[in-house]
Amino acid sequence: MKKILSIFAVVVILTALSAPSVQAGNDERRGTAGASELLVNPWTRSTGWGGVNIANVRGLDAMFNNVAGLAFVNNVEVAYANTMLYGGRSVLTGGATINAFGVGIRVFEAGVLGAYVMAMGFGDIAVTKFDSPEPINGTFTPSYMNINVAYAHSFTRSIHGGAVIKIVTESTDNVSASGFGIDAGIQYVTGEFDQLKFGISLKNWGPSMKFDGSGLSLQMIGTGGNNFTVQTRAAEMELPTCLNIGLSYDFFFDKWDQVLTVAGSFTSNAFLRDNYTLGLEYSLLKIVQLRAGYIFQPGMWDDSDRATANNGICAGASVDIPFSKKNGNDIGLTINYSYQSASPLKGTHSIGASFRF
Repeated sequence: MKKILSIFAVVVILTALSAPSVQAGNDERRGTAGASELLVNPWTRSTGWGGVNIANVRGLDAMFNNVAGLAFVNNVEVAYANTMLYGGRSVLTGGATINAFGVGIRVFEAGVLGAYVMAMGFGDIAVTKFDSPEPINGTFTPSYMNINVAYAHSFTRSIHGGAVIKIVTESTDNVSASGFGIDAGIQYVTGEFDQLKFGISLKNWGPSMKFDGSGLSLQMIGTGGNNFTVQTRAAEMELPTCLNIGLSYDFFFDKWDQVLTVAGSFTSNAFLRDNYTLGLEYSLLKIVQLRAGYIFQPGMWDDSDRATANNGICAGASVDIPFSKKNGNDIGLTINYSYQSASPLKGTHSIGASFRF
């Protein structure tokens, strides 16, 4: 087991550090990646403090942040989340609605199998043409979806790891693209009370995608009056690979079973500037959790140099409703809410729930 652990840890770390597509904060490649929805966290609990919980994420949220945390699912966990990105669907804001549904099942004493589907919808958009920007009759509905299958394993009491295989699809009525990617991550837990945690994850590593379909063709009329079709070749686009490194520390207080968690993370983006995130989470009686975070990216305060709206203040809360215990496993429901600022766009609201049994 120790040999397997060592091999897994070395593979994850070396792959993350040597992946050719991970070029930290590369401004020259900014905006050239495809499938950018893979960088949008659909899970409410972790977005409440900016996804800073790379080291201490637990449950189904881990399949996005750091899949190693999936190993902490006790028996069965089911979760759903709805996100109104940038205020939700709106012709004026261009926002979107995201729905995510996931399930995690412990299949071995030390192994958990998980899966989730994330679907992003934009509503009906008026049809326009390159030579006629005004809306004409008809609408179209873009659709983004990715399907994720994950496995996480607890190698020891302190070391956990896992991997995700994801299938990505983007489509309209006449153009589509598909591809697949891989995530991998490890977490290390130490301290007398497991209060110190470290995590690292590599996300969205895989081959390029390319759009195809009848929407890339154009009907033309030649000088002799003959009709012919011109087919446009779409360029290939790489997945938005990123490397996450996180650290967290828990402070325990005996009265009312209080816990204060301080966390920090660094994200090296291949096609965006790097992110730095700090966050706090306060837990009371293991029932109520309050959290807040701040995501910093160079240039975020300069309107002319801002690279993304996904930074700034975020906050969230959770209420855990325990029902009973069965075979040593807690049965209960957790309700989550989060808000993320998105200057100069409208803020992003998310609400979700998870049920464990």
